[in-house]
Amino acid sequence: MKILENKLKNELNIRTEKNYPIEGVEFIDIMPLIIQKETLKEIIDLFVEEIKSKNVDYIIAPEARGFLLGSAVADRLNVGCVPVRKQGKLPPTTVEAQIEYEKEYGKDIVELPKLVNTTYKNKNFYIVDDIYATGNTMEKIKETIEKLGGKVVGEGVILNIVELNNNKEVFSLIDVNEE
Repeated sequence: MKILENKLKNELNIRTEKNYPIEGVEFIDIMPLIIQKETLKEIIDLFVEEIKSKNVDYIIAPEARGFLLGSAVADRLNVGCVPVRKQGKLPPTTVEAQIEYEKEYGKDIVELPKLVNTTYKNKNFYIVDDIYATGNTMEKIKETIEKLGGKVVGEGVILNIVELNNNKEVFSLIDVNEE
C-alpha cells in the first residue's frame, strides 16, 4: 500500500493482511486509527468540518465501521444517523429498501431502514464510511436514496483506494494505491 495523501496529523497506524478475506485481496484495517482516542477525535473533527455547511438532515452509516464514524459525526452535527444494515438484521416491517451490490470479492445485500415519522423525500443525506474501494456500496446507497426522493449531498471516507475507482468527488482523509 502506497500513501498518496494523508490529511491526518496523528500517527498513521494502519494494518494490512494479504489474502484476507479471500485469496488475492489485501485487507486494510483502519481500526487502529479509531482505537487511538486522539486520532479518532481528529477524524471526527475533519468530517464535521467537511460536512457542517452542507445542510445535512441525516448521516448515512453503512455497516459496520460506518456505524462508529457516522454516529459520532451525526451527534456532533446534531442530525440523525441512519445505519445501513446487513440483510436480515432489521425486522422486515422496518426496512425501507434492500440494496444489492458487488464488492471487490463478492455480492452483498444491505437494508436501508425507514425513517421515523417522515420519509426520505426532500431530505439531505451525507454518507460516511471507512474505506472507499470500488465505490459500489456508496453508489448503490446513493441511487436508492435518490429513488426515494432524497438527495445525497456528499460522501466521505477515512481511506480511499484511488486506483480501484475514479470518484473525484469523495472526501477522504487518506488516499492510497495498492502496491
